[in-house]
Amino acid sequence: MTGAVSSCFISATCTLRILYLLSLNSFNLTKIIFTVTNDLSYDQRMQRICHSLATEGWDIVLIGRQMKESIPLKTANYSQIRLHCFFSKGLVFYAEYNLRLFFYLLFRKTDMICAIDLDTILPCYFVSILRNKKRVYDAHELFTEQKEIITRPFIHSIWLMLEKFVVPRFKSGYTVNEFIKEEFSRRYKVDYAVIRNLPVFNNSNTKPETEKTKPFIIYQGAVNEGRSFETLIPAMKEIDAKLVICGKGNFFTTVQELIIENHVSEKVELKGYLIPDRLRELTPKARFGLTLFESTGLNQYQSLSNRFFDYIMAGIPQVCVDYPEYRKINDEFDIAFMIGNTQTNTIVSAMNNLLHDDVLYGRLKQNCLKARETLNWEHEEIKLKAFWKNICTS
Repeated sequence: MTGAVSSCFISATCTLRILYLLSLNSFNLTKIIFTVTNDLSYDQRMQRICHSLATEGWDIVLIGRQMKESIPLKTANYSQIRLHCFFSKGLVFYAEYNLRLFFYLLFRKTDMICAIDLDTILPCYFVSILRNKKRVYDAHELFTEQKEIITRPFIHSIWLMLEKFVVPRFKSGYTVNEFIKEEFSRRYKVDYAVIRNLPVFNNSNTKPETEKTKPFIIYQGAVNEGRSFETLIPAMKEIDAKLVICGKGNFFTTVQELIIENHVSEKVELKGYLIPDRLRELTPKARFGLTLFESTGLNQYQSLSNRFFDYIMAGIPQVCVDYPEYRKINDEFDIAFMIGNTQTNTIVSAMNNLLHDDVLYGRLKQNCLKARETLNWEHEEIKLKAFWKNICTS
């Protein structure tokens, strides 16, 4: 009898100790702050990353920008902070935002700081030094090789000087494709991981084959320089379908002007920003998508954009530039109509092929449905979690 009582006492003691240790862990989660300059409501990439890490048990804070047109933030399993700025563009905006971000990070409790792209890296670096915190660089793109930067020598020299100063001091980091990883290694002797921008798996978002609607073409993403709008908009004069553009950016006003100049107002619809849920609902209804970049600048030529994978997940083919990173994936899965340049006549020919060649379209569509079983966030987030676990324990 005594032995039984003793055994029960030991068992109860062990259970209480385990519960105590678990409670300690729950109140001492590793806190990571991520920093961006954009509106958090539309940043699908950071929503995925933060959700995955928060689900794994980290205490995540995502800091972004408050804009005039910002909508209320959607509830998430991580904290979201918006910083208000008086200026909205140019170097004066970056200066103000970085200053506000610096002072916010200086007094915010955290264990690690992760800078997303070059435009938030400086305050993250200085605060990590002053507070002796671990720092990580998430390079969504090769920032200094964007067309809107390399075509402006003075602006390019400032960003390049910043990159040369800071990136070598971020020994830990990750980026979106092998080329950028190798380029950072060549330039700055850093060894970054590769974590691609893959969408969350969803096999219920495909338009039924029997649904008969007037076809439309979709472009989703930033409406920025270097996205071939100068040749795409004129191409719509020879296309018997509507083009729906979902997004905004530094080229948005020019696109509006191009639509008027080319008399295609009835063929091109500008929806502006759409929240991710609405975008995921709309995209599968399109006939196909567009992934177009000018070859000016390594950032465009060696890109691997979110929209490329989003179209695959939606189960629709796409017209896509035949650049190295896209070619690698298309060689494996055959999901896109690849084009060698972004001239108007080339775009017209490609779009009409996908509109009228049902055999070609059907093959590419079926390949998209197969490819999304592999090209999804559920597979890619394994690498993300492993990366951060290694950072936390190193």
